[in-house]
Amino acid sequence: MKKIVFAAAAAVMIIASAGASAATDGSGDPTAVKSDDGKWSDKDGTPTFKIEPDGTVDWYTYVGFNRYSSECLRCHGPDGMGSTYAPALMESMKRLSYTDFYAVVAGGKQNVSASQELVMPANGENKNVMCYIDAIYIYLRARADGAIGRGRPEKRAAKPGAYTKAEDECMG
Repeated sequence: MKKIVFAAAAAVMIIASAGASAATDGSGDPTAVKSDDGKWSDKDGTPTFKIEPDGTVDWYTYVGFNRYSSECLRCHGPDGMGSTYAPALMESMKRLSYTDFYAVVAGGKQNVSASQELVMPANGENKNVMCYIDAIYIYLRARADGAIGRGRPEKRAAKPGAYTKAEDECMG
């Protein structure tokens, strides 16, 4: 748990130190180029999805759907499509870097205007979110890119051994 809180605090401090006008660099080219025991990354080392020609999604995309559905859906709607309570995530995921995404999820966000007050709670201490933050990001990145449609992916890759080890270490 201390690792999660420290990592979340570090990400928030990095974003905060960049100043209020920090521009996001976007999620970039999502093409998977490297796998570390089933966890794919793009050319910049950012977590990404891998979809096989037959529609099989990597394990992290599949888990991301499940974790998004259990932790994020109630506010952001099914498949990141938004709700009357919280905005859709599809367009913002095209602009958000991984670091910015992590900082918002961990540290929360408040956007207040004359017509509305939007508040994203901080999830930095929520293991059900932070232990799976990469998978949630990967799933939403795949949705925003149009690589996968709505609903649970029908086919998924096998669970990598490293995933089970990381999950056990994080969840305690």
